[in-house]
Amino acid sequence: MASQQQQPGGPMSQPGLQQPSLQQQQQQQQMNQQQDFDPVHRFKMLIPQLKESLQNVMKIASLNLAHNTAIDNGIKSSDGSVQRFDKSLEEFYALCDQLELCLRLAYECLSQSIDSAKHSPNLVPTATKPDTVQTESMSYAQYLGMIKSQISCAKDIHNALLECSKKITGKGQPQGIM
Repeated sequence: MASQQQQPGGPMSQPGLQQPSLQQQQQQQQMNQQQDFDPVHRFKMLIPQLKESLQNVMKIASLNLAHNTAIDNGIKSSDGSVQRFDKSLEEFYALCDQLELCLRLAYECLSQSIDSAKHSPNLVPTATKPDTVQTESMSYAQYLGMIKSQISCAKDIHNALLECSKKITGKGQPQGIM
């Protein structure tokens, strides 16, 4: 028995074998988490599952149809067990719903990216690095104008929401009491 016990450190502590460092493991986990949040990557991962689920639905439908045909023709009795078609179809629909959510999320991300580029397309050069001025960058005055227009738009939206909330709360109160 004593000969079967391993030495402290075990086989992994041999000089030729290296364990991945904790930092490398954390980086790998971060990359996996980022890929999980990426809707396009998630979509690509779900497609093979969807194909498999569709094949399963078709196979079960085919088996159930053959079984029911045999029962209708009097070849078999109805006591044979068949797979549940509704469960496999529900699994297929669940995957379709996940794919739809991934596509909607990807569309929203793209839409926000386009809006961001549209409303703030150019960078403002910093005063500390004048030599890095790019030709497509906007001047500080242009930047201030853009920011003022964004603030104005936000105030308009805020005021519209306040008016709407006042109208809603005003309708809930009786007309004669104020």
